[in-house]
Amino acid sequence: MKFWKDQISRIAALLVLAVFFSVMTRREEFPQDAAAARELVSGLGKDAKVMVAVRGIAEDKAFAEALKAELGSRAVEVVTGEPRDARKALDRVTATGLDVIIGTQVTAEWLVFSDLKDVKILKPSSRTWPVFLTRDNLLNIASQIAVIAILAIGMTLVIIAGGIDLSVGSLLALSAVVTTLILRDAFGGEKATSMQMMLASLGGIGLCAASGWLAGDIITRLRMPPFIVTLAMMLVGSGLAYRLADNQSVYQVPESFIWLGRGADLMNVPNAVVLMLLLYAAAHGMMTQTAFGRHLYAVGGNAEAALVSGVSVKRVTVMAYALCGLLAGLGGVVMASQLKSGSGTFGAKYELYAIAAAVVGGTSLSGGRGTMPGTLIGAFIIAVIQNGMNLTNVESNTQNIVLGLVILAAVAMERRK
Repeated sequence: MKFWKDQISRIAALLVLAVFFSVMTRREEFPQDAAAARELVSGLGKDAKVMVAVRGIAEDKAFAEALKAELGSRAVEVVTGEPRDARKALDRVTATGLDVIIGTQVTAEWLVFSDLKDVKILKPSSRTWPVFLTRDNLLNIASQIAVIAILAIGMTLVIIAGGIDLSVGSLLALSAVVTTLILRDAFGGEKATSMQMMLASLGGIGLCAASGWLAGDIITRLRMPPFIVTLAMMLVGSGLAYRLADNQSVYQVPESFIWLGRGADLMNVPNAVVLMLLLYAAAHGMMTQTAFGRHLYAVGGNAEAALVSGVSVKRVTVMAYALCGLLAGLGGVVMASQLKSGSGTFGAKYELYAIAAAVVGGTSLSGGRGTMPGTLIGAFIIAVIQNGMNLTNVESNTQNIVLGLVILAAVAMERRK
């Protein structure tokens, strides 16, 4: 019951943010879709002679095609271009008669139409709609948070086990660089096949998983603080990424490499978002249905008691860091696919966002408490705040202040509990 109570409160906070930014981003818009075309044509007679006038941009052209489909034989002329093109078209059609001109919000105001008599000028009706709630923006939020949310899975595992990992941002960059370098130098760059792209990705992911395993092994064997060990790994990973790439971006990759980062095969939902959701479902199942998940909570809650109970504290801790590194590597592959390149600049401050997502989602920095659904909601809360501030033109320094206060409030509430 407590689990669902906590998630409901976070979902409620997310909905409140969505409502707030929906109100703050309300804008007047003029739809140019099939529905708008049907609405404009519905009031015209069967014998009406109609000219369609739009600009040469893609959105206007699509609107013109929708109007042509609705008008049929009533469309005597379709103009795509500038006012001078409309003037030439008027010279052609006025001799045979013209009843209606349909344009967009822009073309309907062209001066070339201002002197026409007995010709009705139509344009789409305006409506007020929140920019925040447009489909493109919502998908943009999900796409932008996908990589950070993937990193946050590994971060949640480590924090639940009583640790912290500051190296995930650098490992992300290292994975992106190694993957693209393998593609460029070993598999022919832009000529690489799908299997070779998979092998290159596994190379980057495997290196990061090994780095995570090494960090966990050092922490458990030498009893060093996780903060210091992962801080050192962060510097090593970042330095390696820049050195391997010679401080350049590695961009010689196949066009099909963007499939994972930019593709959208399932109902136009980005593939990166689908991958993120599948990973969260798998991680939630692991944490709630497997012995490893139970041992992870036990180690983070009380390592000595877990050891006495027969739990291999060292093995569980090392596995947590290895999985965190593996997921950082996967995040690097996704980002390399999104940006079609690899660079040492990738992943800057991503470790902080991953920690923030976990903490806002209810993961205790003291260890032993946290859930994957909570982390996912926390990631979306951060994404919504960032996106909403961008849409309302809040400058970047103020955004950092707001996000810092949100993280501080989340930690304060967790400590109070």
